[in-house]
Amino acid sequence: MFEVYINRVSKFLPNDPISNEDMEFYLGKINDCASRARRIVLRNNGIQTRYYALSKQGRATHTNAQLTALAVKGLFDRDFTADQAQLLSCGTSSPDYVMPSHAVMVHGELGGSILEVNSAAGNCCAGMNALKYGFLSVRAGITDNAICSGSERMSSWMIADHFNKEVENLKQLELQPIVAFNKDFLRWMLSDGAAAALLENKKRGPLSLRVEWMEGYSFAHELPVCMYAGAEKNEDGSLRSFSDMPSQDWLDKSIFAVKQDTKLLEQHILAKGVQSMKAAMDKHGIGSDDIDFLLPHVSSHFFVDGLYDGFARAGIEISSNKWFMNLREVGNVGAGSVYLMLEELLASGRLLTGQHVMLCVPESARFSYAYAYLTVC
Repeated sequence: MFEVYINRVSKFLPNDPISNEDMEFYLGKINDCASRARRIVLRNNGIQTRYYALSKQGRATHTNAQLTALAVKGLFDRDFTADQAQLLSCGTSSPDYVMPSHAVMVHGELGGSILEVNSAAGNCCAGMNALKYGFLSVRAGITDNAICSGSERMSSWMIADHFNKEVENLKQLELQPIVAFNKDFLRWMLSDGAAAALLENKKRGPLSLRVEWMEGYSFAHELPVCMYAGAEKNEDGSLRSFSDMPSQDWLDKSIFAVKQDTKLLEQHILAKGVQSMKAAMDKHGIGSDDIDFLLPHVSSHFFVDGLYDGFARAGIEISSNKWFMNLREVGNVGAGSVYLMLEELLASGRLLTGQHVMLCVPESARFSYAYAYLTVC
């Protein structure tokens, strides 16, 4: 087995940061009405600015593959070129296409030479799953290096035009032309961006992060679906796929909108996060004192105090001065968020040799969690 080092991290955030007040200029107003949910959601999530791969006219400025490729290109220089890359492992919950896969489209944008590709699907854990694939490949000696990424381009899913047909249908049925909260809620939560990491079997440069271990946990065997797209939830909690519906329903019911059951989210996301974090720490024999920086991907600052208290009750209290987050400035970039935090921490000058960094990523889709433990060297 080989040691695995994160030697570089690079990011790409599209266009200029967008304030809370300007969001509807980009996403538009459904039924020409201001959202009832917007102010409540923004007050709770604490996000002040975010990035969209959109113009003010709601037109796309980048694809997800392009965002990712631009982040990956930031890893290259004279010492490490695109032709030297052996594995490209990309995670996202918002690929540009059903097929081909996200990673092959990123490879197409990058050019370079022949290499192995891996696409990690899912939601927020997709970025960590992409990282784990690269970690295991380098650790086993299958490849000498791996480029791993997390990215999202959710803005194009959230523009008002995608919901107007549903509103018109509600009017025809003489119902209130208001999009359900489980859809409108997420329009004010999600952001665009990409970041990538270079993993190698040898340390490069003055500061690297050695990957000690990675762990993943799923609670899908006991918990129902919470966040989904391309489906409709039945009364018994099961999902009905878009492929089993009349195509007219796709528009009339905004089937491809991202939806989240906020009651399920609040009930389970923290409890299972604490349970899985403790399981990972116990498995590897570490305690709170063995973590110098905690990088928790949280979708909203609403959950921060509850997560802290949950850790404390479980005997793994991690003091707040060790928490490193950038949610307020860059927003919730899903599969890319943990990479963006790591890039900013590396660039901050705060890391010292021998310190330990814990990456902590929850996914509400059906309650999955991923962790990585890193040593500064």
